[in-house]
Amino acid sequence: MIEIIKAIILGIVEGVTEWLPISSTGHMILVESLMPLNVSKEFYNMFLVVIQLGAILAVCIEFFSKLNPWYGRKNAKVKYETFQLWGKIIVGCIPAGVIGVLFNDWFEEHMNNVYVVAATLIAYGILFILLENRNRKRTFKVKNTTQLTYPMAFAIGCFQTLALVPGTSRSGATILGAMLIGVARTPAAEFSFFLSAPVMFGASLLKVVKFMKNGVSMTGTEVGVLLIGTAVAFGVSVLAIRFLMGYVKKHDFKVFGYYRIILGIIVLAYFLLL
Repeated sequence: MIEIIKAIILGIVEGVTEWLPISSTGHMILVESLMPLNVSKEFYNMFLVVIQLGAILAVCIEFFSKLNPWYGRKNAKVKYETFQLWGKIIVGCIPAGVIGVLFNDWFEEHMNNVYVVAATLIAYGILFILLENRNRKRTFKVKNTTQLTYPMAFAIGCFQTLALVPGTSRSGATILGAMLIGVARTPAAEFSFFLSAPVMFGASLLKVVKFMKNGVSMTGTEVGVLLIGTAVAFGVSVLAIRFLMGYVKKHDFKVFGYYRIILGIIVLAYFLLL
């Protein structure tokens, strides 16, 4: 029963932090340290990958009408714009797909430590604050995702590769990148979600296949932990996405910048004192 409760908590943390620009890795490191699951390291690594699939499903459900060209009674113009959006998503996924396949293992081996996570939490927090201070004096030229160009989509995709460094936040990197090139907050957040889902799905699938090849076996309790964690991650992700999309219509991202700085300091202090 205790492991199920831990799985629920981890699912909640994944669902909230995967889509808000605050780094799921930083939070998972803290939670894992405070209340580790009583499972093998191999299973825990697979658990973290699989619950991401629940988070990805939330994006597919929440934006189904926008991403499906045949949904409802879309006219020819809207269908064309939807196909164009898919083209931009594909272009935007290329940088992270290529760099991820080539260097993901290297980043995990050499940069997956609490000090890198703490540093990136703080660094990107400062960047969010500085960028939003600058945004007060500018007008965004891209007000919706249909106005995005293919070069813009590729540029935002390049920013997504920064998320290979633990603690960066995939949504944080892409939202920052999008705003830097003139995309307003709402379409920046939307396109960030659209880019994240395919890349996360591909990365998760590769890791699941790798775990299966290594012969990861599961007990009945572990199966339950996996299913519950994934379901909770999905449900909480839906709420997190709705919250962020509503929030950015009226507010900027500075609060997330301050939060990242505080969390980075907490992570650094906690592990230095251990």
